[in-house]
Amino acid sequence: MPSYDKADIQRRMHGAVEALKHDLGGLRTGRASTALLDPIQVEVYGSNMPINQVATVSAPEPRLLSVQVWDRSNVGAVEKAIRNSNLGINPIIDGQNIRLPIPDMTEERRKELSKLAHQYGEKAKIAVRNVRRDGIDQLKQDEKKNEISEDERKRRETEVQKLTDEATAEIDQTLAAKDKEILQR
Repeated sequence: MPSYDKADIQRRMHGAVEALKHDLGGLRTGRASTALLDPIQVEVYGSNMPINQVATVSAPEPRLLSVQVWDRSNVGAVEKAIRNSNLGINPIIDGQNIRLPIPDMTEERRKELSKLAHQYGEKAKIAVRNVRRDGIDQLKQDEKKNEISEDERKRRETEVQKLTDEATAEIDQTLAAKDKEILQR
């Protein structure tokens, strides 16, 4: 049985692209996005929980996030988690609701975020290239074990390269869209 699995390679490359989209979702672009708070963990009931498991996060206005905490006793913990998240947002407590006004971004901050987005993109491309390398190594092993012919190996290597090119193009596209969002005023 050959060890090369096209579906597995495709799934792993797609995973790298999805991880990039998730990472980029957490970058603040001056517009209120509920994804901004996704990485925040709140210490409640003796354990760390994602903010969306203790509150409802919404964006009622383009420059405002609203966090509706379900249990009044957790408001302080949620506020503390947001303050400690280094997002540069000052929470305003209003009963069980926490308002988060999103400040305007400076040109310098935009450039920093753009640079960070490109680092995330590079990380995703490296992950895709590693998957490609694994796939091609598997094909060479299969050929050595005489499970596939040299022609079959070359044909499948071309297939792996095509998948790599598609994933890389999707990464570039995602990055370009995020960059535009970050750099526009």
